[in-house]
Amino acid sequence: MRLTHFGHACMLVEIPAPQTATRILIDPGTYSTGFEELRDLDLILLTHAHPDHLDADRLRALAAHNPNATIVHSPGARGALAGLATTAAVPGDELVIAGVEIAVTGSGGHACIHPDLPGSDNNGYLINGRVLHPGDALDQLSAAVEVLLVPVGGPWMKIGEGIDYVRAVAPRFAIPIHQAGLASIHQQLHYQLLRDLTPAQTEVVILEHAEPHTL
Repeated sequence: MRLTHFGHACMLVEIPAPQTATRILIDPGTYSTGFEELRDLDLILLTHAHPDHLDADRLRALAAHNPNATIVHSPGARGALAGLATTAAVPGDELVIAGVEIAVTGSGGHACIHPDLPGSDNNGYLINGRVLHPGDALDQLSAAVEVLLVPVGGPWMKIGEGIDYVRAVAPRFAIPIHQAGLASIHQQLHYQLLRDLTPAQTEVVILEHAEPHTL
C-alpha cells in the first residue's frame, strides 16, 4: 500500500491489485496542493463539505480529468457537487467500489467547534479494513485499524484528544493529517507529542508533502 499526503486532510491511498493499483483520493480541499494533476483515479471520498476538505472548483476540474472516478460524499456535501454524478453515503453504509471495500464510519456529525455555530455532517471512511480517515471527528471504532490518519490540529480539537484517539484505536501506524492551520513550530510540537505519548505498538509516520510512502 502506498500513501501520498497532499497537505491537511488530503491523502492519496493506492491499494495493490493484480493488474494495477486502485487509486483513492480523500478530501481534496482548499488547504491542500499538488493533487490537481492526478489521473487514473478510481474513487474520490469526501468526508464533509467544509472547504478545507472539499474545494469545489478544483474538484470539478479533477473530476473532468478522471471521468471514471466514483465520487462518494456525506449528504451535506451534495450542494457543493451539483451537476456531478456522485454517491451520497452515511455511517453504517458498506460499499464495494473498484474492488475496494469502503465502510462509512462515525456518528455522522462533525466534532463541535462551538454550540452557537451551525453543525455539519461528517463521514469517516475505513478502506479495506486497513486505513481509517475519520474526517473532522474522533469517533471510536470497534474494528482493528492498521493505519490511522489522525487529525492533529483544528478549531474543533486539541492535541491531547488526538493522542487519546490514537491510544483508543491503537493502530499499527498513525499518520498525522489536518495540520495546515498550525504554525510550523506547532506542527513539529504536535508530532513530537504523538511520538512520545502514543502506545509502543504504534509507529508515528510523518509524510513529506506529495512524496509517496510505502507501508
